[in-house]
Amino acid sequence: MDRGAHGGDESRCGSFAMRLHIQHGHVIDPANGVDRFADVCIAEGMIVSVGAVPEGFVADRVLDASSMLVMPGLVDLSARVGQSGDASSAALAGGVTSLVQPPETPLSPTHAPQAKVYPLGALTVELKGQALTEMVRLSQAGCVGFSQGNVPVQDTAVLLRAMQYAKSFDLAVWLRPQDAWLSRGGVVANGAYASRLGLAAIPVEAETIALQTLLSLQRRTEVRLHLCRLSSAEAINMVRAAKKEGLPITCDVAANQVHLTDIDIGYYDRHFRLDPPLRGQRDRDAIRLGLLDGTIDAVCSDHTPLTDLDKNLSFADAVPGAMGLELLLSLTLKWAQEARVPLRDAVRLVTQAPGQVLGQSAGWTAFPGHLAVGAPADVCVVDPEHYWLVCRENIVSASQCTPFLGRELPGRVVATVLSGDLVWERSR
Repeated sequence: MDRGAHGGDESRCGSFAMRLHIQHGHVIDPANGVDRFADVCIAEGMIVSVGAVPEGFVADRVLDASSMLVMPGLVDLSARVGQSGDASSAALAGGVTSLVQPPETPLSPTHAPQAKVYPLGALTVELKGQALTEMVRLSQAGCVGFSQGNVPVQDTAVLLRAMQYAKSFDLAVWLRPQDAWLSRGGVVANGAYASRLGLAAIPVEAETIALQTLLSLQRRTEVRLHLCRLSSAEAINMVRAAKKEGLPITCDVAANQVHLTDIDIGYYDRHFRLDPPLRGQRDRDAIRLGLLDGTIDAVCSDHTPLTDLDKNLSFADAVPGAMGLELLLSLTLKWAQEARVPLRDAVRLVTQAPGQVLGQSAGWTAFPGHLAVGAPADVCVVDPEHYWLVCRENIVSASQCTPFLGRELPGRVVATVLSGDLVWERSR
């Protein structure tokens, strides 16, 4: 990889509409059926060719992508970045060029190069309130959908009114199924392991009862519904049946749940305090099956930047969540290796598929997550053979809280292009 005069092992760099030529890479673009060695040329912030170099094209910079994967920039459907000053670097280091931010985290302006952040608006004025927000105005201001984040909607009548309002103006609702009362006070999933640890448990019904309510209200209102961060086998089976029924729903899962189970908590390891909680192996297997058969549309990072102070408490008192922007691609590639999934199918789950969910929610005619000629040049270049250790020295984010600390993961992003600008580069 040509590094240029950036200095250091890794850097953010703005190139201001640079003409880029990414050559000799293995291009994977599931949206356009591309899975072959090809050159990618970029000018004026757009993809100008995938394959033959246009006649007369002269690049300002040539990136040698030999032995590398060249793919669309990742689209992350859940990342809390507004209060993290280093979040832009973390996203770009992970190849994430577009991300959706839940409403519980306010946006904060920054002048550094950063991923494209698309906020979700809140359904109610206060996250636990009953007065609906002015969704139309929020949509006009840039909100791509409406959600309550990890806060359950307690009043079903309020939820019904919110879904009716959203349907009236063709707005999408993004909700995580979670019953407020069944989940209250719980910190781990219900089961034998929770009993052994003596921790307050959350039964699977906290997810399935809430999901049944959402599906029933959707049948009545016909609102577009995206289900966020499912965690149980029962919920995935319900979504599978609802899709066969023809309901307009999509769903995602967090990358943590693709790999981990409640047993991984070990002896009260607070890095495994997550929301939704880790469930059993049966649930993890159902998630993996849902990824294979298309029931689950996308994998997200569920990035929550926490500090050591947030985690250095008892397991029950520790703040739930983990950083994940830099791990999203590697964890998806790890799953693909273990499940023997074609690389193109794995890449689709973090590019094309979430891009379609985002685009349909926002009412766009063009979606992110592909490399079509004329599309914005959001690209990441990845070394698929590079195994890297998840440790403080290798993580860009100031938040070091992740259950994957000390694990070796495949695939390392070596360059990220955002709207045609080379904004992140890592030395090899």
